[in-house]
Amino acid sequence: MNRRNQSPLNHDRRVASGNSLIRYPYLAGRMAALLATLVLAGCGPGSSTGEATATATPFAPETIAASPTEIALPTEVFTETPEPTETAPPEPTGAPSETAPPPDKETPAGGLTELPDPAGYSWQPVVGGLSSPIGLANAGDGSGRLFVLEQAGAIRIIQEGFVLDQRFLDIRERVGTAGNEQGLLGLAFHPAYAENGYFYVNYTDLNGDTVIARYSVSEDPNRADPDSESVLLRVAQPYQNHNGGMVAFGPDGYLYLGLGDGGSGGDPLGNGQSTDTLLGKILRLDVDGGQPYAIPPDNPFAESGGLPEIWAYGLRNPWRFSFDAATGDLYIGDVGQNQWEEIDFLPAGHPGGANFGWNTREGMHPFEGAPPEGAQLIEPVAEYSHSDRRCSVTGGYVYRGAGLRAWQGVYLYADYCTGEVWGLLRTPEGEWSNERLFDLNVSVTSFGLDEAGELYLLERGGTIYRLAADS
Repeated sequence: MNRRNQSPLNHDRRVASGNSLIRYPYLAGRMAALLATLVLAGCGPGSSTGEATATATPFAPETIAASPTEIALPTEVFTETPEPTETAPPEPTGAPSETAPPPDKETPAGGLTELPDPAGYSWQPVVGGLSSPIGLANAGDGSGRLFVLEQAGAIRIIQEGFVLDQRFLDIRERVGTAGNEQGLLGLAFHPAYAENGYFYVNYTDLNGDTVIARYSVSEDPNRADPDSESVLLRVAQPYQNHNGGMVAFGPDGYLYLGLGDGGSGGDPLGNGQSTDTLLGKILRLDVDGGQPYAIPPDNPFAESGGLPEIWAYGLRNPWRFSFDAATGDLYIGDVGQNQWEEIDFLPAGHPGGANFGWNTREGMHPFEGAPPEGAQLIEPVAEYSHSDRRCSVTGGYVYRGAGLRAWQGVYLYADYCTGEVWGLLRTPEGEWSNERLFDLNVSVTSFGLDEAGELYLLERGGTIYRLAADS
């Protein structure tokens, strides 16, 4: 019990929650602490009119970062899953004393040779007054709406710059939030949402266990039917932390789910390297092929060797991951233990069974014990150490919007505790360029995209920002 948990939802910052005027790099970030409290006073807890919520104020650029923490206690895990469908042999996993570099990939679309200069760009406020927003998604239905997860168990709609008073979904009575990392954690709309009205959520129930469920929209397009819940999976959680939470459809049409290693500190149950538990994994389900789902035939353990839902493993707490909309590449922000945060990468078309090393590795460094015999571990493409208050990585997205051509192909991610935002770019030479670009001085819980591919940032205090060029 000598550490506190530091995954993205577990930091109650002692600085104001994110509303101050910043125009230029690093020194401006330091002024934020002085201004934030005054500006925050003008932002109410939320709008009750359905017309406008409190507004936030612009932030801006700077460069590099790192740092997370823990809890401790032991327990067993029970997982409920339906019968698997189809097959594919497990992917072998390489040498105990060696690690493999990230898989090779052609130069991503965009053709940038270096990261853009952040001068002239800033994170500009869209809305404020939300209650612990931790996720943002669009429905892909042409409506232009943004859907925001509030951790306590509600989904709010932003439409034409305003937060609607009516909640899209309210399941607060079903959602447990006893731990800082529990709550309504993930949201993904079915690729055919405009036709079938289905969307998927990840939440912790009143017992603290993970529930993956499907809901349907009602006749009112701005309201889901709370009684339409269809549970796909229930996964028992041994501790209150490292729940993961991400839900996303891949370019292959399958549903991907991120689950942490079950919590405590140091993975005491050995879940990260075990293929007999869903904890510490990214799962891959075919939600259109069976009830409640089918197993994609090329999942690595579809026939044997592990649980068939598993797509990738060796993860500690993949709080946020995303697919590049142009290439299909997968980026994973995996929250570290007490020294290193990491970004993992799988190119589109890479077979399942990738092992990212936890808990034998933390970032690119040994952590505990030796990898399983024959294991080939995939190294992260970027990492940062815990220093200068840095604590917990918040994975982001590759920018593919039309509004900021200079940012095409740049993956942006952040540190939860400091609000520093990095850019990561694979150059035409196949090298990775990683640089700190913005210093926001807010607690960054998540990122999200609108239908046009423009990028948004969420902060714990209730404000949502969009990356934009300064006018």
